[in-house]
Amino acid sequence: MEKETVRMEGFSDAIFAIAITLLVLDLHIPDKDALTSTTAIISYLKGQWPSYLAISISFFSIYIMWVNHHKLFKQIYVRNTGITFANGLILFLVTAVSYPTGLMARFFDTPSANLVVAIYTGLFVLINLSYNLLWYIASRDKTLLRPDITNDAIKKIKLNYLYGLPTYCLAFGLSFNYPTAALIICVVLWVFWALSSGRIHHNENLV
Repeated sequence: MEKETVRMEGFSDAIFAIAITLLVLDLHIPDKDALTSTTAIISYLKGQWPSYLAISISFFSIYIMWVNHHKLFKQIYVRNTGITFANGLILFLVTAVSYPTGLMARFFDTPSANLVVAIYTGLFVLINLSYNLLWYIASRDKTLLRPDITNDAIKKIKLNYLYGLPTYCLAFGLSFNYPTAALIICVVLWVFWALSSGRIHHNENLV
């Protein structure tokens, strides 16, 4: 079967690259006339730690999303209207990550930390739903998938993404009172996906 999704994958890769690049816009170089000593520069850099935190976890999250997007499209061989628009929804939400990242960079060390983390985790609830939607549309018609993919592999991928929804919802709920714990839960989930996607690859010979 000839793969029909090459252009879609290339376009998606470009969007992921742009989304990651946008993150660095939250790093600001101070005016050299405002900081006139080494001590002042060091103090300024230390004060930027929310930006370093926000950018680091967002870079990691987008990278993991790109890895899993790549693995999904190793299994999707034929595109239809549903797949095209579900993929577009993923790309739209991925490009939006830079906004709550910027909010966290500015407000994470303030009393508004719970609000900005709630916005951040809420976005990832939507991203997870969009990934589930893409795989649901693709997997309900097996003729759209790689010819030798097994039913067990299809189910494993489905469950892999379904795990994310209650986890992100938990992080969203906790963010209103425990914003740091909410972020830790998200990071743990991304690590799980990074490791589990490799196991699916190895065990099911999908890629």
